[in-house]
Amino acid sequence: MARSDRLMRLMDALRRLPAPVTAARLADETGVSPRQLYRDIATLRAGGALIDGEAGVGYSLTEDPALPPQSFSRLEIEALLLAISALRGIGDAELTAAGEDAMARIVATLPESQGRHAMHATLHLFRPVTELPQASVDMALLRQALWDERSLWIDYLDLTGAPSRREILPLGVSYSENHVMLLAFCQLRQDFRTFHIARIQAMQTGETSFRPRRVALVREYVRLRRVRPQPA
Repeated sequence: MARSDRLMRLMDALRRLPAPVTAARLADETGVSPRQLYRDIATLRAGGALIDGEAGVGYSLTEDPALPPQSFSRLEIEALLLAISALRGIGDAELTAAGEDAMARIVATLPESQGRHAMHATLHLFRPVTELPQASVDMALLRQALWDERSLWIDYLDLTGAPSRREILPLGVSYSENHVMLLAFCQLRQDFRTFHIARIQAMQTGETSFRPRRVALVREYVRLRRVRPQPA
């Protein structure tokens, strides 16, 4: 792991975990030895982070120079916390962890009174027992293709169980109570399709870039939705 990534992960752990955090817990979170952890703490302190504590006691982040002060109303804080908690029900552990880390950064920038509001939130989301299962494909690869506007090759089983291999231009992912769906332009059918991610058996990045076409494709999809139903 690159040094900058390691230090960022350590800062995220200090923001997110209840203080004081032991060196052993921090070392486990960042995947380093305790000796390296102590060196990283010293590096962060030298960079301006105010970290209280010491070996054998635990550490607390008291001032974070990397984040500017933020201010939110109490209702906005509750809304953000509810949104992050909703991520736990979509079956994507990496996305959930990213949301929780982002929320920890936000809370770290709040004034003391608003920080207390975040610690004692009164609105809570309880997901049904039947949460979405973990995706069988690499969601990180899918997200990267969406961001890079690059095609994907997928091995797919349709509603009848018939297999096919096709190149698609991914446009977006949607989450419902029971399904995770991928909207894409199918190169095989030369039309828009929605794919059940649970039916994608394999996925790999293609060579086709559709960055110049993405906005036009989305607009065309929206137009077609108004005049005809979307094929399954």
